[in-house]
Amino acid sequence: MSKEALFNVLNNHFSFDSLKVLDLFSGTGNISYEFASRGSENITSVDGDFGCVKFIKQVAEEYDFNIAAIKSDVFKFLEKNTNSYDIIFADPPYALDQKVFESLVLLVFKQNLLDNEGMMIIEHSKYTKLDHLPHFSFKKSYGGSIFSFFEINPSEK
Repeated sequence: MSKEALFNVLNNHFSFDSLKVLDLFSGTGNISYEFASRGSENITSVDGDFGCVKFIKQVAEEYDFNIAAIKSDVFKFLEKNTNSYDIIFADPPYALDQKVFESLVLLVFKQNLLDNEGMMIIEHSKYTKLDHLPHFSFKKSYGGSIFSFFEINPSEK
């Protein structure tokens, strides 16, 4: 339900076929597949688990999705990356410390990884608060999950 609601929000802002997407802490690739099934053809999935990356590569090949799956620590990837993206989605483990979530947002904007009209979305629990950070735009709650949205020039939604 939360994933469907997320994509309804994104559908109001973007045309999926032209998006350049970065999926951080991608796990088994669920969000990457959702973007690919909606026509996105430039997707990068980053996860630190070899098994997850291998699985994403297999599924991408099986369904002919253009997903580049990269095994890397997310923070190291962000520090070295020079590309920018229309959508940056991150689903870090909910148990991570509040400071880790904050540093993720700050690093993305410090490295200029988000396109001018782009959006960063972080999935987190209700116990993690991100609305005090620079570039925070809005949040949506779905059960125990919250999606916090960040933009270069946030506007009220």
